[in-house]
Amino acid sequence: RAFESGEPFGLRLALATLAAEEAKWAALLGESSVLVPEGLEESWLPQSLNRVRDEGPDGAPLTARGLAQIDALVSSSTVSCAETGTIFLTSAPDEGRRALSLVPDHHVCIVGLDTVVELIPEAFERIGPDRPITMISGPSATSDIELERVEGVHGPRRLHVIVADRA
Repeated sequence: RAFESGEPFGLRLALATLAAEEAKWAALLGESSVLVPEGLEESWLPQSLNRVRDEGPDGAPLTARGLAQIDALVSSSTVSCAETGTIFLTSAPDEGRRALSLVPDHHVCIVGLDTVVELIPEAFERIGPDRPITMISGPSATSDIELERVEGVHGPRRLHVIVADRA
C-alpha cells in the first residue's frame, strides 16, 4: 500500500497525476516538514507540502542534527529490484545526498516503473561501478539485549514506495 491510511494507488499511476492525489499525500505526511531534494520534479508533488530545503541558516547543507528535525524525505531513486524490493540511491539530484535518506524518520520514494528491474545484477549494471550506492530494502531493525525489536536504527523507521509510470 502506498499510503497507510486510505486507498492504495492503482497498480499503474502516471507521474503526471501524482500531485493531484492531495488527500492521499495529506494522509501520508500530514503537517510534517518534508525535505525535497533540489532535483526532484516539482510537478510530482502537491503545492500543499510543508517543504524544507537542505540548507541551514549559514547556507550550508543541514547537519545531522538539523536533518533529525525533519519529519520526512520525498525522493526518487536510480533503480529498484523487483525480486528483493531493494531501492538503489546514488545521490542523484532527485535523490539528494546520502544523509538525506539515512536521518529523517520517514522516507517516501517515488520509483519510476521504467527504473524497475527483476534482479540485483541488472540493477548494478544500470548503476555502474563508479557511483556510491545506498540500498534500501525496508526499515533497518535490530534487537536490544532483551530481544525487543527496534526499527529505524540505521535510517528511517517508515518507508513508503510509490511506483509510478512516466507515461
